[in-house]
Amino acid sequence: YLPPTATETTARLAALRGAMQAHGVDAYIVPATDAHMSEYIAERDSRLGWVTGFTGSAGTAVVTLDKAALWTDSRYWTQAERQMDCNWELQRTTRIESIGLWILEAVPAGGNVSVDPFLFSIDTWSSYSEALHGSGRTLLPMETNLVDQVWGDQRPPAASSSIYSLSTEFTGSSWQEKVAGIRQQMEQHVQSPTAVLLSGLEETAWLFNLRGDDIPYNPVFYSYTLLTSSDIRLFVDDTRLTAEARQSLQADCPGSLCVELLEYDQVRAHVHDYAQGNVTIWIGTEYTTYGLYSVIPQEKLLEDSYSPVMTAKAVKNAKEQELLRAAHVRDAVAVIQYLLWLEKMVPQGLVDEYSGARQVDALRWAQEHSRGPSFESISASG
Repeated sequence: YLPPTATETTARLAALRGAMQAHGVDAYIVPATDAHMSEYIAERDSRLGWVTGFTGSAGTAVVTLDKAALWTDSRYWTQAERQMDCNWELQRTTRIESIGLWILEAVPAGGNVSVDPFLFSIDTWSSYSEALHGSGRTLLPMETNLVDQVWGDQRPPAASSSIYSLSTEFTGSSWQEKVAGIRQQMEQHVQSPTAVLLSGLEETAWLFNLRGDDIPYNPVFYSYTLLTSSDIRLFVDDTRLTAEARQSLQADCPGSLCVELLEYDQVRAHVHDYAQGNVTIWIGTEYTTYGLYSVIPQEKLLEDSYSPVMTAKAVKNAKEQELLRAAHVRDAVAVIQYLLWLEKMVPQGLVDEYSGARQVDALRWAQEHSRGPSFESISASG
């Protein structure tokens, strides 16, 4: 029995397997992540959803030349059963050890197991490498993403909306002050890093007081930053910067507070070239992919779980604390309005979970400074 909610994936898998054979790949691993290890991802990065039909937020797929399986946790088992067709096996775990054992059974010795290294964290890459170590199977990083290749022009386009500045009215400190603080941490560090590499989208957004809407419910934009003691490089689609944002970034040019704008896709080559010098690059491993990590020689790395920008961002200044409290007050007003609405409408039998979610969203949107919810409303009864 195939539920009507299932996605037909036969043609997609055939195309992917054709690409795998062309590249000498025996198994291809597709995660539910993007190149910045974001908790939420854009539709354009929903490779797992496209190839499997499964739209849950957590999972890993493995496709071989004759099998396909999805691993996900208990939150999504029922959803996966309803969304996937008969081409797929559902594995009710997320343990990489389980994925590794399945691969060892499905792929003969001498086979290549390939991944896009820009979609795997450093720890996840290490776990797969360990799972396959000594098995005769090779874990092969491949910069060409095979799902993207076969998805083709049906893949959603890249974001094109504006990237805009936040005034100090909302941030409490200028981006120049933030950069000065990070550079001070670099100077004081016992290992004297010469650069900080930022991969997490919220890191760059916070550092430069910029916002976008590349990912639903998240005010971020696709970017990387390489910050040194003397220069700043921002890897981004600069055609999307508002005039105000561009002026903010380049008001102090030339100089150590001048932001050089480079193409988003140039980050790997640029980091590789920078790493050839007498340098030490400070990274946060939670947000840095293996694709970037692997181009930096080990002796030139300074690794922490989180970058100094992420830890600085976690400590809110007085203005940020004031605005957080004010935002909660405004949200409380919206919730009180919603509860009053429910008291009136529920006895009339005019409310279901969907209409309730739409109403509370509308009430929140009506509040001053609202940019929308931080995640899709979870509305239920019973």
